[in-house]
Amino acid sequence: MTFKQFIGSEAHSNYEAAPVVILPIPYEKTTTYRQGCQNGPEAIITASDQLEAYDIELGKEICQEIGIYTVKAIADTKTNPELTPEMMLKIVTAEVAQLLADGKFVIALGGEHSITAAVVRAYQQKLSQPFTVIQIDAHGDLRHCYEGSIYNHACVMRRVLDLGLPTLAVGIRSICLEEAQLIKQQQIPVVWAKDIERNSDWIEQAIAKISTDQVFITIDLDGLDPSLMPGVGTPEPGGLNWYELNEFLQRIFRQHQVIGCDVMELAPTLDSVVSEFIAAKLVYKLIGYSQFLS
Repeated sequence: MTFKQFIGSEAHSNYEAAPVVILPIPYEKTTTYRQGCQNGPEAIITASDQLEAYDIELGKEICQEIGIYTVKAIADTKTNPELTPEMMLKIVTAEVAQLLADGKFVIALGGEHSITAAVVRAYQQKLSQPFTVIQIDAHGDLRHCYEGSIYNHACVMRRVLDLGLPTLAVGIRSICLEEAQLIKQQQIPVVWAKDIERNSDWIEQAIAKISTDQVFITIDLDGLDPSLMPGVGTPEPGGLNWYELNEFLQRIFRQHQVIGCDVMELAPTLDSVVSEFIAAKLVYKLIGYSQFLS
């Protein structure tokens, strides 16, 4: 499926000239509560048409100063419902690898969070040094297996750990016993949502836990509070607010080399555009930060 361009007519670029590429991945196979995240990429791109080109924080019309190109969607379970998790992983890894070979800064749009394992694997294959995967999320996603699949969206960060990469989880407020034990046994760095609420220095303390210069950022939109982001599969109270998230992201981009990002798990709601518009604005922020804060 070919989607229209992110931020539409405001973006004037072609693939060769664009440093930033949007990669839609409308894949959904293992969601366990509210479904619909396969519709997330299209909803985000449609909502992006309503964004203002000018970013107040950066003082720039981002899309007028840099090229943004939206490539053809891949691993689309709406058009290919027989797609297996193994097939998705292979397709996504190969596509991201090609985009990286072409020198692009890639922002992948899901789709369910299991996609991230494939995106991260492509980066690992390209880079000669380790990088940290920063996970903004409500849930640990550290189960070894869930509902009969090790590729369930609830297992994605366990698959990242299997790649031997360090991680930092931010905004977590819901885990199972298995995940709690793993976090303790392996001393996995976690910034709990409850501690963000109570600690004004949480960003500095979070960044201190990052052990590599290069980082990849994966954002499950349920990391935001559901009062701000209701359109997710498994909402949890007590999430990040808009300005907390943006301040954290700005600090990461300024202090580390961000190699890529993804935004996952938007499941659009009926009769409301709030979630997809906020997701589109977040993607636009990531584009601006990647080009002007790095």
